[in-house]
Amino acid sequence: MALKPGDVSNFETIKRAFKNRDVALMECTDAVTGEYVAVICAVQEEEGDNVAMVPLARMFAGNPYAEVLPPEIEEA
Repeated sequence: MALKPGDVSNFETIKRAFKNRDVALMECTDAVTGEYVAVICAVQEEEGDNVAMVPLARMFAGNPYAEVLPPEIEEA
């Protein structure tokens, strides 16, 4: 399975945000479950002194090794 273009684009945005120190970790609420989630956000400057927090990635709440499986290696 290949990464989607949007995934690669978001990853590049995360890298730029960290390089520019325009990143924040925010407490958010899961829209479906109502539970607390930690979200990595890019800080986007807007007009005046306003900023927008752009959500890019969620942190794992539990053991990530129990929540995701690595990709299977395709044999040639």
